[in-house]
Amino acid sequence: MDRTIPLDDPQKLQILFGSYDSNLRLIEKELKVRVVRSDKGLKISGQDQQVNKTCDMFDYLIGLIEKGGEIKTRDITYALKLAQPEKGVDFKLLAKEKIDVAISGTLVTPKTKGQIEYVDAIKHYDIVFGIGPAGTGKTYLAMAMAVNALKKGLVRRIILTRPAIEAGESLGFLPGDMVQKVLPYLRPLYDALYDMMDAAKVESYTEQGIIEVAPLAFMRGRTLNDAFVILDEAQNSTPFQMKMFLTRLGFDSKTVITGDVTQSDLPKGGPNGMVDAEDVLKNIEGIKFVHLTGDDVVRHELVQRIIEAYDDAHKG
Repeated sequence: MDRTIPLDDPQKLQILFGSYDSNLRLIEKELKVRVVRSDKGLKISGQDQQVNKTCDMFDYLIGLIEKGGEIKTRDITYALKLAQPEKGVDFKLLAKEKIDVAISGTLVTPKTKGQIEYVDAIKHYDIVFGIGPAGTGKTYLAMAMAVNALKKGLVRRIILTRPAIEAGESLGFLPGDMVQKVLPYLRPLYDALYDMMDAAKVESYTEQGIIEVAPLAFMRGRTLNDAFVILDEAQNSTPFQMKMFLTRLGFDSKTVITGDVTQSDLPKGGPNGMVDAEDVLKNIEGIKFVHLTGDDVVRHELVQRIIEAYDDAHKG
């Protein structure tokens, strides 16, 4: 079977094919197809299913390029993983899941089936729990959705919080104002923000209260309206803290709770707010629990191998 994708823009072809056609060679090898440039565009030859999958993947990648995205080897690697039949991922659906953030139009895209489910849940539920190991994009995608909601005017502010368990949430002895005290504990959230927004804009929004950072203990007694609220590292919360936090939800607000229940810093054997919440709230309509796994790790491939090795070592 042969199919042709219209594409004659040399710059787009260069980005798509990669340095010395490295992306193209990887796609041909993994999908067992042949891709040839012609006057009409890209001619793809091979078995029907593989050709159709390759065309869908090219359409998805070209869409990223047209939105100003940059195609890197890791993007090809993730796309090829999704192209595997057992993944059952529709590239047309994935193409719709691009999250437009920042004034510059930076694109953030879910790159695994689990991440697609996670982003979809954030769109459709007011409270979403993203549970999974390091590197699965729990915090980064939540932040992208928060910035997107702010940009579209769906919320008036972003509130970032996490348990400051390392300091026992008694932050008074630390130097500086409250933001400076809690900043080290919220660094991953700020790192994601600076990826998506100009630094001056982040600082301006923080000064205006449009972006607010606070330790979990400071949420008590508040009602959070018109806000996108992210509770990070929620595996370090107690059941009491989790109940307190969840009952802060106000009108026209969205809450995302992220954490890895295998990495809790709470005293061993003590009750865990994230585990308790899933047990108590699993049948409540309007709340969604999304479990990400090692298959959803989008950091260096060694991170996924490390997670799998630890999982295997501690089974039983």
